[in-house]
Amino acid sequence: MKFALTLLAAAVLTACGGAKQDVVPEQNVTVTQQQSTINYPQSRQGDVVDNYFGTQVADPYRWLEDDRSSETESWVKAQNESTFAYLKQIPFRDQIRDKLQQSWNYERISAPFKEGDYTYFYKNDGLQNQFVLYRQKGDGAAEVFLDPNTFSADGTTSMADIQFSSDGKLAAYAISEGGSDWRKVIVIDTETKQQIGDTLIDIKFSGIAWQGNDGFFYSSYDKPDGSELSAMTDQHKLYYHKLGTPQSADPVVFGALDGQKHRYVGAEVTEDNRYLLVSAAVSTSGNKLFVKDLTQPNSEFVAIVTDTDSDVDLVDSDGDMLILATNRDAPNRKVVKVSAKAPQPENWQVLIPETEHVLRISSGAGFLFANYIVDAIAKVKQYDMNGQLVRDIELPGLGSVGGFGGKKEADTLYFSFANYITPGSIYAFEPKAGETSLYNQPKVNFDPSNYVSEQVFYTSKDGTKVPMIISYRKDLKRDGSNPTILYGYGGFNISLTPSFSVANAVWMEMGGIYAVANIRGGGEYGKAWHNAGTQLQKQNVFDDFIAAAEYLQTEKYTSKEKTAVRGGSNGGLLVGAVMTQRPELFKVAIPQVGVLDMLRYHTFTAGAGWAYDYGTSEQSAEMFNYLQGYSPVHNVKAGITYPATMITTADHDDRVVPAHSFKFAAELQAKASKATPQLIRIDVNAGHGAGMPVAMVIDQAADIYSFTLFNMGYSQLPK
Repeated sequence: MKFALTLLAAAVLTACGGAKQDVVPEQNVTVTQQQSTINYPQSRQGDVVDNYFGTQVADPYRWLEDDRSSETESWVKAQNESTFAYLKQIPFRDQIRDKLQQSWNYERISAPFKEGDYTYFYKNDGLQNQFVLYRQKGDGAAEVFLDPNTFSADGTTSMADIQFSSDGKLAAYAISEGGSDWRKVIVIDTETKQQIGDTLIDIKFSGIAWQGNDGFFYSSYDKPDGSELSAMTDQHKLYYHKLGTPQSADPVVFGALDGQKHRYVGAEVTEDNRYLLVSAAVSTSGNKLFVKDLTQPNSEFVAIVTDTDSDVDLVDSDGDMLILATNRDAPNRKVVKVSAKAPQPENWQVLIPETEHVLRISSGAGFLFANYIVDAIAKVKQYDMNGQLVRDIELPGLGSVGGFGGKKEADTLYFSFANYITPGSIYAFEPKAGETSLYNQPKVNFDPSNYVSEQVFYTSKDGTKVPMIISYRKDLKRDGSNPTILYGYGGFNISLTPSFSVANAVWMEMGGIYAVANIRGGGEYGKAWHNAGTQLQKQNVFDDFIAAAEYLQTEKYTSKEKTAVRGGSNGGLLVGAVMTQRPELFKVAIPQVGVLDMLRYHTFTAGAGWAYDYGTSEQSAEMFNYLQGYSPVHNVKAGITYPATMITTADHDDRVVPAHSFKFAAELQAKASKATPQLIRIDVNAGHGAGMPVAMVIDQAADIYSFTLFNMGYSQLPK
């Protein structure tokens, strides 16, 4: 099993994508003529002014923060009408959507996993909005166990998680409606598939941790006053639900108001049901960790780590022995073991020491699997439970690996492998013999042999070497004419490792270059790399991304006229910052579900937990001035020609509330030069990205690519 209790409030959004065609330069349409016809909806300017350390800051679009007002609703409707009228005029928009649908239409199957008497797996026939969970007993025929496509007529209700009781006879699954982070949890008898008890409601940022077969732990906040989509949620609590009792009777196990605020609380029960581990954090970096002996009914929590200076997670257990992964005194992470009876750091024994490469760890079949990130590429080593190296695992190539997790009694484990030009395949691994075999390879209409994915290292503004992976068709010429999407994230210790995307494949087949920069703020080189892009060093992130664009242009992969920048969530902030700092460097900007108002981000939902990365405007005058200096909403200047911009967000995004995007769009439309379009595309009945139905994902990708190519000067795709 693998334990990772730190709940990240920022997510990396990736689009999936596949087909083979070139784009040709515009011949008949004058793009500026098309753009000049845009009549933006009116955005009323209010008179709100805030005082930060004696500095007055106007916030004329504060009213757009009210997601329940009829005025905001009307604004959203009018903006979508304007945006979709613009997109409708693009002559090849339908062609791109057709390409995406054709390329997406292939069967995808997950690795299998065993629960009770059944083996379960997920499958999507191709264009199903949600993956379906199947099961089979022995060599019997597979049957549908749960089909989330039946949860709602439009496919916008998704299954966010499912966990089984120890004997596999019960399952608790969480659903998300309209993409919201607020979940409902339903318990069913796995044999009859009938619901047991009532539906649990108002659960957020939570796992499901069964204790045996009688009940489970889950986490949530008190329902906030005001809008459940945007009001602040600050005190996370851990509850225990005993089957057969109402949710109202669920006791608080950890996190009751005791003078200590924990914004993220999560739980894990060891596989033998002996111990409960609880993680408590105030931000997305660093956590406290506690252990409770479940064999003793009245046992108290014992503190493992009482500060939030490091991340500490459970990997596995063996009787009283806990195996933990941590970056405490080890920025690139190490694995330690310790007795649950005396689990404090002074008693830790190192099993797998820190190396120069960042470590991710999983366990299964009685072994540990160390997945190292070497310049964003995976290397995997197998260890026994005493930390002795068993073998280096030979991987199918250079790319990303996930998996190797499973129960102790498992005979076979599974892992996935992919990179930017290799569709994700699943491999079976026999841990005792060390043998690997192909389990499932999807039949994608994409030939990797026609593409190249190369890693380069470029120099950022302060001399730092930064890696970037550039993927494209082999027949492309480096003459500066290639349409290019530069993608980045740069925050929250998140590593961008190579992955396959159907949408990106379609982009490359159309002659596009897809480049991913592994900039500071991420976790590719450990805690130091992360910290170098936080708070008063956040500008490093933007400088790294700007330098990536300059490298691509200098080396003739592309040109300023053919460069688009794209990123989601914290990556949306990245795009918003670089397009306002260096508007002349990019032709197109796509900030998606971005954190764009840096003076007020911490006042919405769980945003205060992001302060480790950002700092807050209330923290100090220095921090306020720094945030104001790059906050996209506050740095739109009158008369500047910004890149052609299409902001994307969703009306049910309760992680990065859409008000960020609304206010940025209003500022751009009011102030920017009319030479380029400044649009906002707002998905309805959708959230931050997770669980978005396939049809909606395809529509969004088609619109992004259409907008990008149209504003780079293309008017048609060849037949």
